[in-house]
Amino acid sequence: MMISIQKKILMLTTFVLFIMASIWFTLTYYNYKTQHHYNEILQRYLSMNEVTRVSQEMVTYLNNYMLSPTAENLQKLELSKEKIQKAKYDVFPLRNEENQFALTNYINLVDSLVETTDRLILFNNGDDSESVTKEFSEANRISNYISEMKLTLLDTELRTYDRFYRTIIQQSEELIKLGIWLILLITIALLMITYWLSLSITKPIQRLTDAANELSRGDFDVKIHVEANDEIAFLAKTFDRMRININNLILEIKQKAQLEHELQQNKLLLQESQFRSLQSQINPHFLFNTLNTLSKKAYLEGSEQTSDLLVSVAGLLRYNLKRLDRSVTLSEEVEVLKQYMDIQKARFTDRLTFQTEIDEASLNVRIPALTLQPIIENAVIHAVEPKEDGGRVSLKIEDQPGWVQVHIADDGVGMSAAKIEQILREQQVQTEGHSTGIGFSNVVKRLRLFYGYEDVIAIESSENKGTTVTLKIKKG
Repeated sequence: MMISIQKKILMLTTFVLFIMASIWFTLTYYNYKTQHHYNEILQRYLSMNEVTRVSQEMVTYLNNYMLSPTAENLQKLELSKEKIQKAKYDVFPLRNEENQFALTNYINLVDSLVETTDRLILFNNGDDSESVTKEFSEANRISNYISEMKLTLLDTELRTYDRFYRTIIQQSEELIKLGIWLILLITIALLMITYWLSLSITKPIQRLTDAANELSRGDFDVKIHVEANDEIAFLAKTFDRMRININNLILEIKQKAQLEHELQQNKLLLQESQFRSLQSQINPHFLFNTLNTLSKKAYLEGSEQTSDLLVSVAGLLRYNLKRLDRSVTLSEEVEVLKQYMDIQKARFTDRLTFQTEIDEASLNVRIPALTLQPIIENAVIHAVEPKEDGGRVSLKIEDQPGWVQVHIADDGVGMSAAKIEQILREQQVQTEGHSTGIGFSNVVKRLRLFYGYEDVIAIESSENKGTTVTLKIKKG
């Protein structure tokens, strides 16, 4: 492509403008990053201070409620609890290696303050003035601890980000030095480019003059080569067209060889991806077979409980290998549910009580795979995990005219009406505890899609009184 002398001058101007714009952009970006870091640090301080402020506000509302236990004061206290919970969650992302221990204590103090407030409200409703006074003193003490812990965290933050401040100062000094060097380099570069531009104009003219003299003396073997691509170089390129065509042919051959090489590489990558796909299908079955082998070995060694537990894990794994969109009999669901509860009993021992009352005549109805386990799992999380003395989970299956009803009940902490409505609306609910990954809301959605009616599931619950989930399944 021929570049005229005028274009070269324009390119030089564009290069200068580009260098100036790059320097401006670099300085602007550096300033933005510095300001962003400062804003992040300030936001960290404000988030930590917000917890302390809300905790003090909460103690004030708590005192007002003790003096005048009206509904208005109680509402203010509840709003203050919501604020401190929100402030606590805002502090979570501030965790790092330096403040991990102190921040964990800070969050635990907030939880203790909320729990103390709940106990005070409970004792105040029971007219237990001595306990109310004790709990208020405890709340005030925790609030003071929160204030002290905030100072500790702020001191840690200041020590942590002191290195950042020093780095910013050092970078600013280096940036000044860099600016000086850039000015010198740009000046030198502009001088060199200007010199090169003048040579690109005068040198080809001199070469053409020498070539014309050689041609005038009858030397036609002289190759005319001008290292330029402007109007003057166009005259020289007409004498060198054959060499250019040969070079283009060589370049084309190289490109074809490169394409063949890339094609071979893509073929090898495709074979490797197919192998990995096959390997990913083999791994779950290999794990299942390994669990069965371990179960038999444990049985032969006399560890029957370990053997039974491995059998349950293997059965649960094999069942989970099925696709979620297929249906199974209620009998199969109950069987895998028992295996799941065997695993949970091994985990919780005497803390978990599992009761069943099953009408065998109702186990032939079809149900989506992996339906009962997430519901029972939710019951275990809320009835057993939070309570030191454990909890009770029951499964009852009834055979009624035209219907089969499945009742799953627990004596856990229960659910609020808002959470029940959220589940029945098939909205995602925040996962708690150690879940295997299939959400309650997904179970509701799959049941409705499978049976085609909305009232296939019902949830009855009261806070601190347990939860009962009822499935109403049509026969046939």
